Amino acid sequence: MANEQSKDFNAMLQNSKDMPKTQVITDPASIQKYGGSRMYFAPPIAYDQAMRRVPFGRLTTVGALRAQFARAAGADFTEPITAGVFVSIAAWASEQRQQDETPWWRTLKANGELNPKYPGGIEAQRARLEAEGHTILQKGRTNIRYFVKDYQKSLFEPGAPG
Repeated sequence: MANEQSKDFNAMLQNSKDMPKTQVITDPASIQKYGGSRMYFAPPIAYDQAMRRVPFGRLTTVGALRAQFARAAGADFTEPITAGVFVSIAAWASEQRQQDETPWWRTLKANGELNPKYPGGIEAQRARLEAEGHTILQKGRTNIRYFVKDYQKSLFEPGAPG
């Protein structure tokens, strides 16, 4: 995202944009890629609410949140592009509030990767995760990326009690 300081992310978080909704897709390649034709769109606030349930020291991924929403809606999958955007909106909205924080740093990209689009970039997410006991690994020489070591051991099942 760009110009984060000039945007009202809390207003974006509350804008459901006619979601939730389910759409049937007909593109054979997409159906094969995602394992079905029923695509679910969760509203931004749903991502914020799900991210808030991840307890201290535990982690989730955008993919796990998407899978949870699809199961709950009886869909085959949750639309991936809006999922990534809405997770970032939840993070930035939390940063704009003076209280009532959403623990956005506990939501990782695929394979335990840190998200450079979060407030403060990789450095802020890394500091928060290390403060909760996680070890961060750097991978790559030119395209450097960061991952939580053994992130699978700390995964929190969305919808499960803490």
